[in-house]
Amino acid sequence: MDMEIKNAVSASDTDAQYDEKAKRLLGNKMILAHILVKTVDEFLGMDPKEAISYIEGDPFISAVPLEPGLTNAAKEKDGISQVIVNIEAQKGEPAGYRILNRVVFYVSRLISSQKERDFVKMNYDDIRRVYSIWVCMGMNEGSMAHVHLAKDDILGSHQWEGGLDLLNIVMIGISDELPKHDDKYEMHRLLSATLSMELSVDEKLGILETEYGILLDDKMREEVVAMCNLSQGIREKGRAEGEVRFILNMYHKGYSLEQIADVAGKSMEEVDAIIKGREPVLA
Repeated sequence: MDMEIKNAVSASDTDAQYDEKAKRLLGNKMILAHILVKTVDEFLGMDPKEAISYIEGDPFISAVPLEPGLTNAAKEKDGISQVIVNIEAQKGEPAGYRILNRVVFYVSRLISSQKERDFVKMNYDDIRRVYSIWVCMGMNEGSMAHVHLAKDDILGSHQWEGGLDLLNIVMIGISDELPKHDDKYEMHRLLSATLSMELSVDEKLGILETEYGILLDDKMREEVVAMCNLSQGIREKGRAEGEVRFILNMYHKGYSLEQIADVAGKSMEEVDAIIKGREPVLA
């Protein structure tokens, strides 16, 4: 099986660094295996440790194998069919477009890009099944949906030959609240802990290692530490940006500098600096 991991989020430098650490954690084969056994037909019910042996080579990190020759040739193993799995991570649903439109476009490219790589000329029966799995964080609830092709007979009931199972989309919603560890939310708890911006290093490692048996090497442990440090900076940045919006909102509503400073708990100089667009010295 070919695996490709790509985090589709672009943000500030700090956000980008955090995303890079998150991508590398998602690229851990044991974490991937836990996702596969909950989402991909061939792996449902399989022990994650067993599933690891079916992941061909090293996962692609921050690479999109949409052109011929960019993926490794997968081999059938013990009856497991060839499948291409693509995993994306999003910080919630995007505001600029409807996410399923993007996902459908992307999974279609994963199908069409196989021509001259996985099948040639008119050998369409050699198309490999594709799973595009999207992990969306910051959702209101934990959720998972399988979006796929379906056949509705409008007239007659002719059995058209071909695979309706070639194109598969799995949407996984991860809420900010860490779910309990049970069979229903087992994968969600793992992903929530892996990508959380709230948990400490010890809390993350405790969940990964104790509950899921995912032992990270020293390099990956360093990634977790760096990720937690970056998440602290992102939270502080978010709070600072919220303060700025609050102060500007009060100013635009006609409040005086003295009133704004009193409510915001800052000096008049700090408030004045924010309003004038200078770099504020935030307490």
